[in-house]
Amino acid sequence: MNNVKEIVNKANVLRWELGENFHDSLIEAIYKEAETISKETVKFKGENYSFSLDRTIDKYVTSRLYGFPIMLILLALVFWITIIGANYPSQFLSTLLLDKLHPVLKDFALGVGAPFWLVGLLIDGGYLATVWVIAVMLPPMAIFFPLYTLLEDFGYLPRVAFNMDRLFKKVGAHGKQALTMSMGFGCNAAGVVAARVIDSPRERLIAIITNNFSLCNGRWPTQILIASIFVGALVPAQLAGIVSALAVVSVALLGVFLSLAVSWGLSRTVLQGEVSSFSLELPPYRPPRILQTIYTSLIDRTLIVLWRAVIFAFPAGLVIWSVANITIGGEPLASYIINFFDPVGILIGLNGIILLGFVIAIPANEIVIPTILMLTVLFTGSAAGHENGVLFELDSLKDTEQLLRLGGWTLLTAVNVMLFSLIHNPCSTTIYTIYKETGSLKWTLLSTFLPVGMGLMLTFFVAQIWRIFSG
Repeated sequence: MNNVKEIVNKANVLRWELGENFHDSLIEAIYKEAETISKETVKFKGENYSFSLDRTIDKYVTSRLYGFPIMLILLALVFWITIIGANYPSQFLSTLLLDKLHPVLKDFALGVGAPFWLVGLLIDGGYLATVWVIAVMLPPMAIFFPLYTLLEDFGYLPRVAFNMDRLFKKVGAHGKQALTMSMGFGCNAAGVVAARVIDSPRERLIAIITNNFSLCNGRWPTQILIASIFVGALVPAQLAGIVSALAVVSVALLGVFLSLAVSWGLSRTVLQGEVSSFSLELPPYRPPRILQTIYTSLIDRTLIVLWRAVIFAFPAGLVIWSVANITIGGEPLASYIINFFDPVGILIGLNGIILLGFVIAIPANEIVIPTILMLTVLFTGSAAGHENGVLFELDSLKDTEQLLRLGGWTLLTAVNVMLFSLIHNPCSTTIYTIYKETGSLKWTLLSTFLPVGMGLMLTFFVAQIWRIFSG
């Protein structure tokens, strides 16, 4: 036993004498030797293999100079196409499901003698919350996910991880965290599970704790809708789509920055340790299979995410209608909750309705905006001449903007909603997944409340600085 301890201690001493770049140098030497052997033993058809299309593209997309600008341009292009293309189908779905189908369902239910409270609970509550999820979320998801999948199938996303590797290493995290972060852009729960590829328990914990800073698919529609309504309105109409896309990209980049910053803090405090190295083999570029990609992304991502949102939206609608119509002392129950949240909400540039919306939407980020819209209608609809307790028809982004402004929204509110949507607690599925992966209540609570505290602090400072300069 003593000999074993002596060997381990000696190994640790020699390990640090080798220098911190020893692993990188060793792996680089292995790959260079493998390439030399390959050139001597493997024959390729064509004389210009070294200047193949893959290597030519990689010279730019993985370069220190052009890699990040290309990444930003592609992200902005994807968001711009999503923002421009989602407006018309969203308006069509709103007209069909709200204008036409909602009155028919309500008249039918009342006609067969259903109690008024049951009609309100199911039709004005569960149904309207569900169709708002469909109208608001389905169009941008049906555009964004196929475009995102095309980049993935083409072989570009591993290049993003390659570009990010250097940054994660500098902050004391594992390079594979770039892969888990990319997975988190689709689903944070999937990103947490993907952290299994990191062998080091310390670095795996860092990846799990910070994955929530990747904008998941449930938060993209919120960012796109708010940016389209408020940020795009700041510029002429012909520039609105581009500016809105840049705003969404900026929020996504802020999430990447926060992931790096928190990783740096964790790696130097509660999760100190040596940085591991890894090698990332870049797959070859493949011609995009457009029809197959559209089909698989709609089935495997869009419809699955939409179904998850729907099964959470219906009970959320029941809760919203109930708290808005159950009265205590002549006041709706929701009024007490909103008045409780209002002081904190106003202090951080939001309001009680928005905070209540985020609380109700803990089961799924997908229902944040529909919940906020429904709560706003329920408590401002009567002021606008609409029936209290019923979500009236919103046929366009302009109608949605008017509703939100009626609810007291300003540009500051919109900016802080985008920020808080990025930096708040994970959804319940992700929280449960974190607990299953870590087996620790301590790390689960840290992963849950750390972003909430950061979100409250950031929105507070933004609100105070905004008011100082605008006042």
